[in-house]
Amino acid sequence: MGTGWLARLELGFEQDGQRSVLRHRRHEGPLRVQRSFHPEGNTCHSYLIHPPGGVVGGDRLEVGVNVAERAEALITTPAAGKFYRSAGPWARQTQRFRVGANASLEWLPALNILHGGARVRMHNRFDLAPGARLLAWDLVGLGRPGSGDDFSTGALDAGLQVWAGESPLLDERLRLEGGSPALTAPWGLGGHGYLATLLAWPATPSMLADLRTAMNETPGPRPGCTLLETASGDGLLVCRWLAPAGEALWKALVASWSVLRPQVLGRPACPPRIWST
Repeated sequence: MGTGWLARLELGFEQDGQRSVLRHRRHEGPLRVQRSFHPEGNTCHSYLIHPPGGVVGGDRLEVGVNVAERAEALITTPAAGKFYRSAGPWARQTQRFRVGANASLEWLPALNILHGGARVRMHNRFDLAPGARLLAWDLVGLGRPGSGDDFSTGALDAGLQVWAGESPLLDERLRLEGGSPALTAPWGLGGHGYLATLLAWPATPSMLADLRTAMNETPGPRPGCTLLETASGDGLLVCRWLAPAGEALWKALVASWSVLRPQVLGRPACPPRIWST
């Protein structure tokens, strides 16, 4: 596994009177969170930062977030994550999110850029208690097309799990090898270097219809969306994008979040101010 840098961050959000607060914060290594903001009242906005600015082979990033009962948390990052070329060891990013009863989490990070030759294992898991609400996305860029880096070497091994109590809602794994046909073939990424996933829970068929209508009226890449319905009647909305450029994909994610937030969380979109700096 190599002898890289370990960076670990634990965050715990709780409801305190009329607003949610970041009650628990513990870190090891360079992962940090800036002070919290409350631009819309109850919801606690926090910015996760990684001062070194890049990850190399052998490094490990571990993030654990717990949103306690009735608390509301929004977490984003102020800059893209960068994973650099590796001589062999894997870089690992493991993130686990627990959302308590009647609590909400918005996990809205910036783009992760995988330089050509990077070897990266990513795993995200979301555990949702009864009444929990979730809006989350993940955005990855393979190579740096503007610099002639087409990710001809390297590897990505990405896992994503969503659980509601003891029931799995989504369990998937994506494996991509640099230079493989999967990057360019029509049955794979089709030559698109940027890919994104957005999750919304709980979701309904009307939310899916509203999002499709809004995206058809918005310039930019179109998502492919699926509603994974459960026996309880709730559904997990899963949307995917492929695009040739990261900026267009970011705008599509923000537009989709703006449509879904009032319906999933019951409050209008309030973009973190770091997005406009």
